[in-house]
Amino acid sequence: MDLLVDDVGSYPLPSTVDRLLFNKAYILAREAIASKRSASQNEFVLDSFHRVVIDSFKQKCATGLDVVSYPQHYSMYEQFSSPINEAMSEGTYVVDEKKAIMPELHVIDEEAKRLSEEVGIGRILLRVCITGPMELYLKEVGATPYLDILLMFAETVRRFAENAILNSKYVKTQVISIDEPSFGFQDISTNRDTVSNVLEKAFDFGDVTKQIHLHSSTRAADLLEVNNLDVLSFEFAASPKNIEWVSKKMLDDADKQIRVGVARTDINSILAELTDKGIMKPDVGQIAESEETIRKRFIAAKSKFGDRMTFTGPDCGLGGWPSQEAARLLLTRTVSAVKNAGFKSA
Repeated sequence: MDLLVDDVGSYPLPSTVDRLLFNKAYILAREAIASKRSASQNEFVLDSFHRVVIDSFKQKCATGLDVVSYPQHYSMYEQFSSPINEAMSEGTYVVDEKKAIMPELHVIDEEAKRLSEEVGIGRILLRVCITGPMELYLKEVGATPYLDILLMFAETVRRFAENAILNSKYVKTQVISIDEPSFGFQDISTNRDTVSNVLEKAFDFGDVTKQIHLHSSTRAADLLEVNNLDVLSFEFAASPKNIEWVSKKMLDDADKQIRVGVARTDINSILAELTDKGIMKPDVGQIAESEETIRKRFIAAKSKFGDRMTFTGPDCGLGGWPSQEAARLLLTRTVSAVKNAGFKSA
């Protein structure tokens, strides 16, 4: 498989957009789509949600990414926990299929032809990030495991994933990533078999590449037995020790691939380091790592994992970055660093 450059998902809102208004428009868009209405028929939703999502997604497409995550401007928790809380009022943790939707994807699907033509990239390959069942369970229930409830969360995630698979002339869902950032740091008190059962339930959807995105690799061995998981995704740029817990042999034996983050996105630490150097008001070129730094890190990871490393890109999302310009520059530099490193890529 050729190496693909993707991104993890979140992206800054434009400086001209009020977050409270965006969040309000997001909720209205979700309600409209669940009721089979076009969200863009509402002028407020069109201005404060639809156009914002499309402009951000267009920016990301133009950076040269092979697989582009939808711009996750809304909270990665609220996006999924709000429908779960609605379901809880009816005595279940399983969200109704017609409500298990991400309105950003409906907007992208509507605008795919125009986006493809304007950016000039042909068919858009889409990456969809969904907060995972264990992460949502920790937030909503806690660390004590109740398998029946965990499996309800997994079914809800599966429904969101199934509804996120687009396949048209202009856009195709290439990757669905289930995000479990707490796994390995703050865990549900459960064993490997339960983890496998829950994740296999969550990953029981259509024929796309299935990633799991983690911030820690300490329990990577527990994930190698998840049968319908393709790619383990780890931060490396800001957490170099992560790849010490995973070997190419482990991946070979389990027939799994790996995604390694090769550009830092930990913006608070980046800004603190610049302040320590006396740079109080850094420009975007100082905030985003240089191509040379990213390239060296990529070569180190690719040399370790070889053909098992099939995805790369920045570490975690860019939602907390100070501007879209800075985030866009990091994506552009990451793409260029990887494409010019001398390894085969898409």
